[in-house]
Amino acid sequence: MAAHRGSWSAWLVFIISLSVILVAGSHETTLASDHLVSAVENLQTDAETEKQTAEEPSVEERRWEATRAEDAAAEKQDIPASESTVLTSTPQHKDDFQEELVVRPLHSGDIYASFQFRTLWQTDFMSGNKVSHYRLFPKSLGQVISKFSVRELHISFTQGYWRTMQWGQPYLPSPPGAELWVWFHDTVTDVDATWKELTNVLSGIFCASLNFIDSTNTVQPSASFKPLGIANVTDHRFLRYATLPREIVCTENLTPWKKLLPCGSKAGLAVLLKSEKLFHSSFHSQAVHIRPVCQDSLCKTTSWELRQTLNVVFDLHTSGQGKREWSLFKMFSRTLTEACPLAFSSKIYIDITDNPQEELFELIPATPLLSQAVVLGDRRTFSVYDLTQQVTFGTVRSLNLLIRWKSSEGDMLRPLLHAERYVAGYGLQTGEIHTLMYNNHPFRSFPVLLLDSVPWYLRLYVHTLTVTSKGKDNKPSYIHYQPSKDRMRPHLLEMLVQLPPHSVTEVTVQFERALLKWTEYTPDPNHGFYVGSSVISALVPSTVTMDTNNTQEQPLFSSFFPCKEESSYFVRVYTEPLLVNLPTPDFSMPYNVICLTCTVVAVGYGSLYNLLTRSFQVEEPNPGLAKRIANVIRKMRGVPPL
Repeated sequence: MAAHRGSWSAWLVFIISLSVILVAGSHETTLASDHLVSAVENLQTDAETEKQTAEEPSVEERRWEATRAEDAAAEKQDIPASESTVLTSTPQHKDDFQEELVVRPLHSGDIYASFQFRTLWQTDFMSGNKVSHYRLFPKSLGQVISKFSVRELHISFTQGYWRTMQWGQPYLPSPPGAELWVWFHDTVTDVDATWKELTNVLSGIFCASLNFIDSTNTVQPSASFKPLGIANVTDHRFLRYATLPREIVCTENLTPWKKLLPCGSKAGLAVLLKSEKLFHSSFHSQAVHIRPVCQDSLCKTTSWELRQTLNVVFDLHTSGQGKREWSLFKMFSRTLTEACPLAFSSKIYIDITDNPQEELFELIPATPLLSQAVVLGDRRTFSVYDLTQQVTFGTVRSLNLLIRWKSSEGDMLRPLLHAERYVAGYGLQTGEIHTLMYNNHPFRSFPVLLLDSVPWYLRLYVHTLTVTSKGKDNKPSYIHYQPSKDRMRPHLLEMLVQLPPHSVTEVTVQFERALLKWTEYTPDPNHGFYVGSSVISALVPSTVTMDTNNTQEQPLFSSFFPCKEESSYFVRVYTEPLLVNLPTPDFSMPYNVICLTCTVVAVGYGSLYNLLTRSFQVEEPNPGLAKRIANVIRKMRGVPPL
């Protein structure tokens, strides 16, 4: 009994202690909930006060105040996680993702759309520790960077030619076909072998013909293609550049490109990337750029930047619509319903610089948010749609931007620099390459760096090289020429030329066509052989003061090329690729010879063989049916047969 009484008393003490703990916990929960309710009421009161204050200024002031509020919100992204009340994934994983779409209505009625996707990751692929955890950055590209010691990688696939005089300068230029240029770390011992292996790996990643890049179409520039990241490398032995101007871009190239995005093509702006619409356009270009960038103005911390870009121009006439009206659904057959959940910024910019009072086109739905940015030396104004705000999608939870033209008047601002190239001459023995560079600035001259890579089967006569401007000789201040070796390497010509104001500078050089081996011709040799585009790099005078602070928050489309001078901006221009005919043998002649030879052998030798090997025997003719019947009757009658 004493034992039972002791056990009951122990249970009674335990129950009383548990009830005390529960009461205290409920009291603390009540206090916490009271604090939370009071905090929410304070936030609502502050929001109502701000709303009443914001309703007082005029409509125009509200538009630009929204822009300033946007900039202030961008600055708040630098608040550490310990000081913020909301824990985000960016400080923990040290990576973030940002997406943008820029739409520029063209005066011809066409429309230019540029997608920008940027992934930043604060990590070091070159350290001894192997990077094994990937969140936003694609693992396939991370392994390529670490395995091949890549410092910078730039690759593009383009279908069509960018018409500068009709469409202006693109945000990110690219030549027709495929282009690849890579900077390696100085720890690489055999750059050529690493380059060859890298092209094979990239060929598999992007499902392209990059494995056709070899020593015959690879050059090592001495002055062009400086690093775009933080590395100030001057040793061009670790730089390789190659183009495939005949590369055809199709769906199998777009699909692996979209899979590199954190959200793929399931959410965000990538939903609009529908292949049957993108490839039914006048121009289409997709690119991948990897480089190290600074995180702050002092560059104490660095990050790897992966920037995926896609540019497309939709033609008014080939689209099949009669009126000058564009919308997201007409361009991409899709509308937007949400931003990418992994993106901290998702915006759409509509260029309205030439349409301040909506006299050229009407934008539906309208947005009160405006933004200004210096793009290609000019200050542009944009209407901004923030996809991270649910107000942007409205009550239908779908965004379908509509651009309806009102007037076709107005002239496009002529680009200050553009170039052309063509082949002159007649016959299939010699020819001449002409490169024209236009400086449309009325009173400023500036230098340009011209790079030409010519295949080995076009043997250049360098002594015929001439540079003329306004009918006078224009002596280049720098020339680098590397002669070709048959079936080993191409020609490389680099020149630094000063372009006079409002002038056309012409560069000509003669060449001789080589005769290839019959195994070196393409399956369609009469189509011709492609020569890659010339590359022109220049610092063009700017009409406004450029911002040299590359670390502050800027739209993605205006912050790709680093700016180091306030009075000029960097631009890269590509010319048309050339299509050259070479002396081509008649490949149908072997077929004709084979057919004729086989016919002669079959008829002549076959008849002679039959005469020599066939044996002849005399055979009595068989009696006819009537004669056989008569002989049977005669035999039955006992009469000798006939």
